[in-house]
Amino acid sequence: MTDAKARARDEIAFCEAILAKGGQNVLTETFRDASGVTVWDHYPQGDVFDPASGAQWFYHCHPAEEGAAEHGHFHCFLRPDGIAGPIHHLAAIGVDAYGKRLRIFTVNQWVVGDDWLDAEATIPLARRFDMQMPRPSYLVNRWLTAIFAAYEDEIARLIAERDRVLAAHVPPQGIAAREDRALEVTSELLLAELH
Repeated sequence: MTDAKARARDEIAFCEAILAKGGQNVLTETFRDASGVTVWDHYPQGDVFDPASGAQWFYHCHPAEEGAAEHGHFHCFLRPDGIAGPIHHLAAIGVDAYGKRLRIFTVNQWVVGDDWLDAEATIPLARRFDMQMPRPSYLVNRWLTAIFAAYEDEIARLIAERDRVLAAHVPPQGIAAREDRALEVTSELLLAELH
């Protein structure tokens, strides 16, 4: 492991430890200003955008499924040309109800409706994800940034796998692979055994 990746893993642990000292976690911080949590809604409202880096994220959850450990996930994007420019989904980080990291995954284009870029163009954008904003929580923003640094190689492989899965996918006739709602998650890395 490189020094940069080790530092990023230390920062993840630091952010989680500081939040825990206050009885908080990345989810309670994300929901801090919310009056309640509604499935599919974005938290925080209006998403978080860093104009310096073009990084953007939101958290949302799906309807609870019996036995499912995942509460929801942080969808992370990059807008290389600023807030008015195209938006590119990089990866999502799934967490349990206590904010514990469960998985990193990619999704089909229809899921987020982003401006499509192939893996060759998306991977360098993932390396630029750097969220340095005070709200909703500086620690949550740094935690997400550190995840992208700590798992840089794994995220690059997930994005490449996303393209391989889409290239091999045979959708129903008349539907493009990136619009086939039968294909939602295109690649994933389970984190339980990695941290």
